[in-house]
Amino acid sequence: MDQFPDCKKCGDGLLLPLSDYGRDGAPIRYKAWVCHNPACGFSIRIDNGEISLGKLLRETAR
Repeated sequence: MDQFPDCKKCGDGLLLPLSDYGRDGAPIRYKAWVCHNPACGFSIRIDNGEISLGKLLRETAR
């Protein structure tokens, strides 16, 4: 992917993909997309097959 999509909420940021690991250690690519504009805060993520919009994402110590 050469270019990230524009954020449709604020129009100023880019949506950046985030990946994670599942319970068994399998990689989950693009589990969430977040706007890189801190003032926007838009996010979309998948948890157990459900899509969440705008849920606050937080950084963990891991």
